[in-house]
Amino acid sequence: MKNIIASDFWQWAFSDFMSNALRGVLAEYIVACAADCTHCSRTEWNAYDLQTKSGLKIEVKSAAYLQSWEQKKPSSIRFDIASKKGWNAVTNQSAGEALRSADLYVFCIFAAKEKKIADPLNPDQWFFLVCPTSVLNQHFGVRKSVSLSTLEAIGLERLNFDALRAKIL
Repeated sequence: MKNIIASDFWQWAFSDFMSNALRGVLAEYIVACAADCTHCSRTEWNAYDLQTKSGLKIEVKSAAYLQSWEQKKPSSIRFDIASKKGWNAVTNQSAGEALRSADLYVFCIFAAKEKKIADPLNPDQWFFLVCPTSVLNQHFGVRKSVSLSTLEAIGLERLNFDALRAKIL
C-alpha cells in the first residue's frame, strides 16, 4: 500500500463544512483568525477554545439555520452555555468545580438559509455576538443553554468579521 497523503485524508474526512461538528471547528478557526491567535494549533477538549497572545481565553459556540441533512424548516439557534469541569491541557487536570472557564464567549451564527448559495468558508455569511463570561454569569447563572433571541434581548449586537476582530482585539 502506498503512503497515506494528509491532504487526501482531510478532503475525504473533513470536507462537509455544513456538518455540525466540523462547522464548530471552522467557527473556532474563523474566530482565531479574527483574534490573531492562529499561532498555535487547536487543542481539543481544553477548558476553553482559544487563547490570545495577551492571555484572553475565548469560548466559541457555533450554530446554523442550515444543516447537512434535509430540513423542512431552518433550525432554531441555541447555544450550550453550561458550566463544565474543564480540562487543562497544560496541567492535564480537570477543574475541581464546574464553571465557565473562558473570559469571553463568541457566538457564531452561520446565517445562510439557502443551501444552493451557502458557503461556510465565506465569513460574510456569518455573524457573531461577543459576550464577556461575567455577563453570562450575571444574566443566566446556572442555565445550560440560551437562544439567539435571548442573547440579543440582553443587548448583544450582531457583528460582521471585521467588527468581531475590533471587538476582541
